[in-house]
Amino acid sequence: MSKANQINMTEGSIVKNLLKFSIPIIFSNVLQLLFHAADVAVIGRFAGSTSLAAVGSVGSLVNLFVGISAGVNVTAGRSFGAKDSNKIQKIVHTSISLSIIFGIMITILGLTFSTPLLRLMHSPDDVLPLSATYLRIYFMGITATLIYNFCNALLNSKGDTKRGLYILVSAGILNLILNLLFVIKFKMDVAGVALATVISQVYSAVFIIILLIRETGDYHFSIKKLSLDIPSLGQIIKIGLPAGLQGVMFSISNIQIQSSINSFGTTLIAGNAAACSLEDFLYQSMGGFSASNLTFCSQNIGAKKTDRIKKGIAVSLLFTFATGVLLGALFLIFGRNLLGIYTQDFNVIESGMKRMIVIMPTIFICGFMHGLGNSIRGIGHSLMPTISITIGCCVFRVFWIAVIFPIFNTPFNIFVSYPISWFITSTTNLVFFLYYLKKMNSKE
Repeated sequence: MSKANQINMTEGSIVKNLLKFSIPIIFSNVLQLLFHAADVAVIGRFAGSTSLAAVGSVGSLVNLFVGISAGVNVTAGRSFGAKDSNKIQKIVHTSISLSIIFGIMITILGLTFSTPLLRLMHSPDDVLPLSATYLRIYFMGITATLIYNFCNALLNSKGDTKRGLYILVSAGILNLILNLLFVIKFKMDVAGVALATVISQVYSAVFIIILLIRETGDYHFSIKKLSLDIPSLGQIIKIGLPAGLQGVMFSISNIQIQSSINSFGTTLIAGNAAACSLEDFLYQSMGGFSASNLTFCSQNIGAKKTDRIKKGIAVSLLFTFATGVLLGALFLIFGRNLLGIYTQDFNVIESGMKRMIVIMPTIFICGFMHGLGNSIRGIGHSLMPTISITIGCCVFRVFWIAVIFPIFNTPFNIFVSYPISWFITSTTNLVFFLYYLKKMNSKE
């Protein structure tokens, strides 16, 4: 197997390998967020708070179906660690076929149910038409989004995190240019930012497919070989489906929270959308280390080197803690300035600060939660972190909004449910991880 564009995490320095893997992932995640951040910023500055609220009110829905790519990463990572070339080829073509099938299904569902979903979220009447327009156009490009995510998961499974970054750099620039052109020049409002995002996603999907077609090793993709290998599909679904369901459950609980936020009106919706966009940069910065846990564990399981896993996860969680605490403090200190990028409305900025004051000092706990969850998933136990997160975050948040929030009907009481749920779930995930690690060591 060619060693070009790969990181073998089964040997060498753990710290060096994790940093080499994670840093490009962090930049990639941040650039992907710039797609949505550019939407929010351009809309807020040039189309007004109502349009900003429209984009923000669909924030919980646009990530509803992304998650099964985790199964691609783990399955391919194990085969990479085991040096099973034939298996990798089957996983490559099964994964891309799956992304196309899912993309078509999700597009049909999204176009059909966009407006009913927004009504369930109690989107204000002045926001609903714009939100529906944004969401319908966004769903038109969801197949491209899934193709990119699944292909990028394949590359990540062998430690190749740089080339996905290069594609996103150019796609991010394209997205920003199109945003400015469609909104400022052609006055297309939310339709313009949605169209710019879709075009950028298609661009990313096309280029990552070309990249895999040009691969000469085990990860080479041929259109003629597009097929579903049933054993590979079963492994991907076994690992990825719980992760996908976790994303769905998160979205359901976030829709509940978004509905409560919507009840306070357009100003809080807009401020919350801007604050969420800023938070996403911290989530994804910590998420680079969480993603490394997935690949690190799966490669070492495939190579039967379980002794490296405990040390690797400890190092990754240390990086996560440092990133969350440092960036959380900086974003809180400069919160009003950062929110000012999205809007010049003083009331919207102050509404955004209500969320940031609660979330930023505690956001590192969320990094722990996902880092430990991905570690368990990388070992091969995908269902347990899904159950943990579903109960600790999703069920708890729904209970909080249904029972506690009506008693203390304030924005603070909505936002504080996040750090409480992160702490509960992180503690549960830690217990699961230590249990599975002990069980694995006893088998050896």
